[in-house]
Amino acid sequence: MSALALLARAFDDEAAPPHDAISERILDAALAISAASGLRNLTMDAVARRARVGRMTVYRRFSDRDGLVEALSVRETRRCLAGLDAATDPTQPIAEQVAEGFVTSLRFAAEHPLLARLTRVEPEVVLDALNAQRGGGFATAVAFAAERLRQSQRAGVLDADVDVEVVAELLVRVALSFVLVPGSRLPLHDEDALRAIARRHLVPLVATARA
Repeated sequence: MSALALLARAFDDEAAPPHDAISERILDAALAISAASGLRNLTMDAVARRARVGRMTVYRRFSDRDGLVEALSVRETRRCLAGLDAATDPTQPIAEQVAEGFVTSLRFAAEHPLLARLTRVEPEVVLDALNAQRGGGFATAVAFAAERLRQSQRAGVLDADVDVEVVAELLVRVALSFVLVPGSRLPLHDEDALRAIARRHLVPLVATARA
């Protein structure tokens, strides 16, 4: 599956999980259980109890455990991409877009209950979900970043000869390194300082990556 196809799937309403009130409650329950004890301990019965619905209600909406986990993954991916999309405007100066995107990515990784737990306790699950060879979250994130950079080119705030695919992959790999490798000398709790670091060290990647 191509990167653009993956990105389209992430925003495809037909591929989106059900979003009625009961389905949202079920997904919220699945998120809370997974964040507390890991995806390995997620069961349909436990989700039904926490969501205060019948076991068959969970099955009717999500078919099986794999369907529930996939629906949860799609919902949380959409939430992440929506947050990144709202953080910047493609007409802003590219330095501000890179800085804000970097800060927003790190904030999401630190604050998301399931992702924060998985990176501490089950990092192999995160790596499997990101698996670029199987069209996972990594490819979707790169496709999203590349499309935002193209929008900036069309808006005239990024040179047309910048190789957006190269830049997108570099930026995503940098952000993911903070997710997968704990500990840093950088001031991760000081967003203004992180923005300054991004402007100084990440923005040049954008300016020098020529097609």
